[in-house]
Amino acid sequence: MDIAVLINYAWDFHDTVVEARAMVSAGVDTIAVPEPYSFDGATQLGYLAAAVPEAKLTSSILPLYSRTPTLTAMTAASLDYLTGGRFRLGLGTSGPQVIEGFHGVAYDAPIGRTREYVDICRMVWTGQKVRYEGEYYRLPVAEEKGTGLGRPLAMIRKPLRADIPIDLAALGPKNVELTAEIADGWQPMFVDPQRFRDVWGAALVRGTARRDKTLGPLLIHAQTPTCVGGPGSPGFRAIAEHYALYIGGMGAPGKNFYYNLVSTYGFGAEAAQIQEAFLSGRKDRAADLVPDALIEATCLTGGIDEKRRHLESLREAGVDSVFLIPFDQDPGTRLAAVREVAAARSQGIAQ
Repeated sequence: MDIAVLINYAWDFHDTVVEARAMVSAGVDTIAVPEPYSFDGATQLGYLAAAVPEAKLTSSILPLYSRTPTLTAMTAASLDYLTGGRFRLGLGTSGPQVIEGFHGVAYDAPIGRTREYVDICRMVWTGQKVRYEGEYYRLPVAEEKGTGLGRPLAMIRKPLRADIPIDLAALGPKNVELTAEIADGWQPMFVDPQRFRDVWGAALVRGTARRDKTLGPLLIHAQTPTCVGGPGSPGFRAIAEHYALYIGGMGAPGKNFYYNLVSTYGFGAEAAQIQEAFLSGRKDRAADLVPDALIEATCLTGGIDEKRRHLESLREAGVDSVFLIPFDQDPGTRLAAVREVAAARSQGIAQ
């Protein structure tokens, strides 16, 4: 099982490089860069490509509404070139809070737009002229008589790879079904290996039935918070605050994917209380209400033995890699948590 780590997107770039190098030395295979607010992900990935040449890199995730598909394809081709073919493109629709609230773009037709976006990226990487007639994207635009507008264009330099892997972040059944059909990999959040197939199994089966065999099997990269210690530790508390933000504040009532997911896991009453407290401004209270059982079921917490058992459960559920989110204010403790996961992986392989 591969190990990736999500860096903090709002840190100083130089500090990020120091921590990324330490994480790779600790056993991390891939450095992943998120992009919700603050600094953009693509610039940091380019910086890391030069500063940490031994690591694989991925975006986790680039919101597709904030860039045209051709721009994203160009960015991915650039990063793949800079890394010598070590880049994976992580894409997602994000949510209305980020897309409409921060980018000022309508959050519409996420399923249809994702399908067309992926098609166009792969078309650009072939190096051929780009011509696409979709419902949401039309390339080129209709040509006007007597003008040079509308001529299909291609990248001047052919990309290093025509098959840069595309991972999609998805939680809803229709999004997961589409991911299983068209993506190389899937980045789910809040993964409980015991309930994993109960929640997403049917959608994965439906999407896989329509999957092009040339894509190979869908790889599953589970975004997984981790910390040193269990309930009562600073890292565990930081995870509770993170969960309170997502369950309570990442979307309005009735439009929160994370709220819906944990409700499906059987924490519906707790989710309602968390959301009410968070939206009323009582964020500490919202974190207090996050059940320890939810964190322990979806995160790598405790000691090495607990982490080893959790990794084994994830592997048995079909997870191919963990995208770790280490929680603690202390960089040394974050690194210690990652080292514990790497040691747990080694113990699991040895056994």
